[in-house]
Amino acid sequence: MELAQIIKIARGDEPADLLLKNGRVLNVFTGEIIPTNIAIAQSHIVGLGDYEAQQTVDLGGRYVAPGLIDSHVHIESAMVPPPEFARAVVPRGTTTVVTDPHEIANVLGLEGIRYMLAMAKYNPLSVYVNAPSCVPSTHMETTGAALAWYDLEPLQHEEFVIGLAEVMNFPGVVAGDEGVLDKLRSFRDRVKDGHCPGLLGRSLNAYVSAGIGSDHECTTVEEAQEKLRLGMFIFIREATNAHNLKPLLPLITPENAHRLCFCTDDRQPADLLEEGHIDFMIRTAIAGGVPPMTAFRIATLNPAEYFRLDDRGAIAPGRRADLMVFSDLQAPVAELVYRGGQLVARDGVALPWERPTRRTVLRSSMNVDWSKVNLNLPVEGAQVRIIGAIRDQLITHHLIEPTPQAGGHVVADPGRDILKMAVIERHMATGRVGLGLVRGLGLQRGAIASTVAHDHHNLVVIGVDDHSMLTAARALAESQGGMAAAAGETVLAHLPLPIAGLMSDQPIEQVRDQMADMLRAAHQLGSSLHDPFMAMSFLALPVIPSLKLTDHGLVDVDKFQLAPLFV
Repeated sequence: MELAQIIKIARGDEPADLLLKNGRVLNVFTGEIIPTNIAIAQSHIVGLGDYEAQQTVDLGGRYVAPGLIDSHVHIESAMVPPPEFARAVVPRGTTTVVTDPHEIANVLGLEGIRYMLAMAKYNPLSVYVNAPSCVPSTHMETTGAALAWYDLEPLQHEEFVIGLAEVMNFPGVVAGDEGVLDKLRSFRDRVKDGHCPGLLGRSLNAYVSAGIGSDHECTTVEEAQEKLRLGMFIFIREATNAHNLKPLLPLITPENAHRLCFCTDDRQPADLLEEGHIDFMIRTAIAGGVPPMTAFRIATLNPAEYFRLDDRGAIAPGRRADLMVFSDLQAPVAELVYRGGQLVARDGVALPWERPTRRTVLRSSMNVDWSKVNLNLPVEGAQVRIIGAIRDQLITHHLIEPTPQAGGHVVADPGRDILKMAVIERHMATGRVGLGLVRGLGLQRGAIASTVAHDHHNLVVIGVDDHSMLTAARALAESQGGMAAAAGETVLAHLPLPIAGLMSDQPIEQVRDQMADMLRAAHQLGSSLHDPFMAMSFLALPVIPSLKLTDHGLVDVDKFQLAPLFV
């Protein structure tokens, strides 16, 4: 709509397209709740107050908040492409997300990023993209692609690419690695997100001095407070396997709340459909004592200002008419959701929308030379390093214990909760396999496997015996990726993820049900974790302390170098 026309409608000289009448508007600028009407012309708000309109909707005194914003999410972790992801989160009040497609980028490179950009169009959800900064995340893993600064530079000309995604190689930043610094230089005028778990002191000073503005990896109030003091925004995270929200609630004060945002990072279908998205974080925060207005500001205005999305995040003239309507201020649940002035969801269900059919073909991402794969691990020492998984956290312990062995080979010892773990390279058919041991998953028999293994997404498998491990792994090769549970020669459950080995081509509800079968099978095999597959996927991520496993071998993340299995 032309500017002069907008001003005429805002003056009241001409009718608006839509008037939302009798609402109680959450003004995130002033902290007030204002009984008023909202006048909308096309996709934007033109005024608050008394207006004439071609259509009027009486909200009956319900509350109206700006549409919710997820500050950092990997859509691929929902195991569905953007349209299905939108169908899950929009009914929850989310109208904008900032996504980092580095999961698919590590598998398919620029081809994967452009796939996500294409699939994000023509949906009832605004999807902004931060260009992946770490493909690969380190030099200690094999990925399907490697993206330098000059590969990412063309993405800056894409309308919905707004910045540089989480700079996970924080040791590289601190050490002045030129490859990392070139990406920061290329995006010097854009927002640059961070990822620096446990980084403090002078090293943190060096990281922040590089122009990196946020961090979503804080697990303690003390860590978050130090980063806030240096000017970083803190994204408080509540993912499927990283439950940081409740521990960080004491961080929130009237003095610092304007520097905080909410994010989900990695959240799987069951949690999205049953618990919720950013709305779940708002309800949890309010139940934990955070004032409702503060919780909504953290979920709306703060991320809009951080990402320079000045057309959203508040209910005011000139802002997009992205709105969440609800009845209970203490436990808000979206009843109506408007995106760009259009009703897109009602009572927890997305309304149908038209989306052009596009045929998208991606190259195969499942390339394993099984003739080279060997899980045998001869004993070479009396003690071994063991990855110590921590429930509900992404960080791990670096354990050293006596070597579990039989017949001269390293074996699992379920009695001590020690399992065998393998990371099988699946991108280049190199046959490379990283072998190690892990404690904390609790399997008593069989094996579980997945091609979702952050961030390289090689084939990761954990089990009690090699036979079960290979059964689960081969099942994934046949389905072009996914998740599987097996015992001996029997596949107990299988979730195919044929899109880059990361996403399904089925509705998200079906993926949720298949995932439930996976979890039941893993629990029957002995694991007590809420989601052992999500936990397993992060045991292969070599940028979160302390000990992880890639196809190159064990990685001592604290020293940022490969570590021998035997001590």
